Amino acid sequence: MLFARFMAIYGHKFKSCFETQDEIRIAKREWALSLRGYGEAELVAAIDHCKERLAWMPTISEFLKILQDLGTRGLPGLQSAYQEACMHAEHPTRHDWSHPAVYHAGRATGWFRLRSEEQEQVLPDFRYHYGVMVRRARDGEDLTVPVPVALPDKRDNTLVAFIERWGEEQGLAPEVAASLLYYLTKPRGSKTRERFRAHARQEAQDKGLDVELPEDYQD
Repeated sequence: MLFARFMAIYGHKFKSCFETQDEIRIAKREWALSLRGYGEAELVAAIDHCKERLAWMPTISEFLKILQDLGTRGLPGLQSAYQEACMHAEHPTRHDWSHPAVYHAGRATGWFRLRSEEQEQVLPDFRYHYGVMVRRARDGEDLTVPVPVALPDKRDNTLVAFIERWGEEQGLAPEVAASLLYYLTKPRGSKTRERFRAHARQEAQDKGLDVELPEDYQD
């Protein structure tokens, strides 16, 4: 059904993507494997989205993103989930969430961050966590399993290594250490950094942790 629709929608553009029948067979198999778990209604909605907005047939990764953004298995799209998480980050346990995946993505991202940071700062992390929750929900997995925290600056290997080492020394899970030392990703000497450090102190206290938060790390 999928390739038949794409052929009808994109015509010669679709045919130009494949030189032989063997390529089409291989592509069909790869698409089928990648789309396991999605229902016909979900696929039809995504195909219609492509027809209205894309001049060329999407890649598998592009199509999967469209499925996620449109919402799958009763899950809201990314923007709707993000807005819901931000609106109810002050008292998350009091809200009747549209889907547990939104709550767990918000918790993994950090309610304090959703309340205090600008969208361009926190949305990438929420997108990462929500993507994990969407896949788990689709596969029937446990949404309560912690998601490894995605640090904003993946290029700073020194900071990542420092946080991992500090967490091991304190006997903390990686996601807890990354959450506590998140303030180290902010500019040195900034009010934002001190504000997040103060929040980390409160978080450590709430968790009953007897740890000393470092002021800085060695480059």
